[in-house]
Amino acid sequence: MISSVEAAREARVANPDWWRGAVIYQVYPRSYQDSTGDGVGDLAGITRRLGHIASLGVDALWISPFFKSPMKDFGYDVSDYCDVDPMFGTLADFDALIVRAHELGVKVLIDLVLSHTSDQHPWFQESRADRTNPKADWYVWADPKPDGTPPNNWLSIFGGSAWQWDGGRMQYYLHNFLTSQPDLNFHCPQVKAELLEVAEFWLERGVDGFRLDTINFYTHDAELRDNPALDPALRNDQTAPAVNPYNWQEHLYDKSRPENLGFLRELRAVMRPYGAAAVGEVGDAQRGLEILGQYTRGDDLMHMCYAFELLAKDLPTAQYVADVMHRVERVARDGWACWAFSNHDVPRHTSRWGLSDAATRAYAVLMMCLRGSACLYQGEELGLGEADVAYEDLQDPYGIEFWPEFKGRDGCRTPMVWDAGVHGGFSEASAARPWLPVAPEHLLKAVAEQEGDSASMLAHYRRAVALRKGYPVLAKGAQEIEAEGDVLRITRHGEGKEMLCLFNLSETACTAEAGEGWAAIEKAGALGAVAPLNRQVALGPWGFALLAR
Repeated sequence: MISSVEAAREARVANPDWWRGAVIYQVYPRSYQDSTGDGVGDLAGITRRLGHIASLGVDALWISPFFKSPMKDFGYDVSDYCDVDPMFGTLADFDALIVRAHELGVKVLIDLVLSHTSDQHPWFQESRADRTNPKADWYVWADPKPDGTPPNNWLSIFGGSAWQWDGGRMQYYLHNFLTSQPDLNFHCPQVKAELLEVAEFWLERGVDGFRLDTINFYTHDAELRDNPALDPALRNDQTAPAVNPYNWQEHLYDKSRPENLGFLRELRAVMRPYGAAAVGEVGDAQRGLEILGQYTRGDDLMHMCYAFELLAKDLPTAQYVADVMHRVERVARDGWACWAFSNHDVPRHTSRWGLSDAATRAYAVLMMCLRGSACLYQGEELGLGEADVAYEDLQDPYGIEFWPEFKGRDGCRTPMVWDAGVHGGFSEASAARPWLPVAPEHLLKAVAEQEGDSASMLAHYRRAVALRKGYPVLAKGAQEIEAEGDVLRITRHGEGKEMLCLFNLSETACTAEAGEGWAAIEKAGALGAVAPLNRQVALGPWGFALLAR
C-alpha cells in the first residue's frame, strides 16, 4: 500500500499542469489560528482550520515561512531550513498538516526564502569567522573602498546601504533586506547544491511546491558594479515605500542577473520528478513583467511568477487592467502570471482602493476571470479591511523604521477572525494577548458571523472560486481583453468553451454591447451577474455579466 505522500506525488505527476489557473490561498501562520494559547498562530492551528480553506474550493494553500528563525523579519530570516520553529510547532505537526490537507484535496506550497538567511544561521556564523573557513565564500563579502566606505552604492529595501561592516573579517557583507539577513552567494556552487537539497528535503516530506521569496534577488553582479541613477519620471513605490531612496536606482547589478536562470533550471530539475510547482516572487518596480516572462518561459524554468501589478496602490481601472494584460502578452506571452490583490506585505485591497461592498464583489469575480493563477490572502474572503495598528503595538521593523509616512505591514497581518468573541476565536478567550491586536471592526465580519448567510461576502467568494472551477476555460483558456470606457471586456476561449465577461469598474451605470449569441451562464445570477437583453447588457455600478456561447 502506497503512502499518502506517494499517492499525492503520483497524482501531481499524472496531472503536471495542475498549477495552471489554480486558486491559491495564502496563510500567514502567525495570524491564522493559535492552538496553544501563546498568542501566536501555529501549524496545528492551520490544520484545525483546513476545513474552512477547503470549503472555499481553492486548489492549494501557500504557507508563509515557519522555519526556525530569530524572527527579526518574522520568519523571512531563516536559521534552519529543515526544521520548524518551536513557535509554530514541530515537523510532526507539519507532516500532520500535509496529510490532512491532501485528504481534503488541498495542495500545500511552502514559502522558501533562498536569497538570504538569518545572521544566526550556522552557515553565516562559520562564514564570518574568518576568510579561510570552508564556508568563507557562502555569503557575499567584499573589501571596503580605500576610504573605508562600502564597495558600491547598492541600497537595502529596508533602508540605508545594502552593506554591513563586519569587524571580524574586516569586510562588508551584502544584505538586500535587514542587516540581520545576509545574502547568500549564488556564485558559489556549494551554496546552490545545499539549497537544492533543502528543496528536496521538503519535497520528500510531501509538499506540492514552493512559493519562492524574492526570486530575482538570488544572484548579484560578481563585479559589484554601481547601480545607475533612475530617471525620476520612472520612479514608483511598487517594491519599496515612496520614502525609501531604494526607488531612486535602476537595479541592474544587485538583482535580476542573467546568471540566475541557471539556478532556476537546476531547481526545476529537482522538482520535476515530484510533479511539484513553484511560483516565484519577482520584486522589480520597472521590469517585473519582463522578468516574469524570462523566468517562466518554456518548461525548464519556473512554472509561474507572482506579479505585483494588481497589488498596486491605486484602484485598477478598466484601462489599467487591460494595459497590464496587454503588456503581459507583449513581454511574457509564453510565461504564466499569478495574480493577487492582497498579501502580507501590502494594505488590504478593500481599504487600499476604498472599495464598497459591491466593488469588492466585482473585483473578486474579475480575479477569477483573468488569465493566470490567482492568490487569495487570508481574510480576503471575509471582506476584511486594513486594521489600524497603533505605533506602540507595531511589530514590523519596516514600519518602525519609516513611521509615520509608512506604517509598515502589521495592518494586514492582524489575526484572522473566526467568531465575534474575545480574540476573534484566533486564541482561546483565556489565552495570552495575540501578538498583534485583533481589529474590533473585523469581529462583525468573522467566519461564524457569515457562515450560512448566502448573501455574505464569504458565500460570494466561494461562488467566485466555484465559477473558475466550473469553467476550465477561465483557468487555462486564451484571453482577449479590452477597455471600453469603464467597462472591461474579457473574452476567454479554449477548453471547448467561449466566454464573455463584462465588468463595469465604476460607480456609474452604463450599457455594454454583448453581440450575437451570448447567454448568461448557469448560476450567473447567484453571483450577482446580470443577463443580456437582446444584444445589450445594462450594467449598474460595479455590475458584471458572465456570458457563454
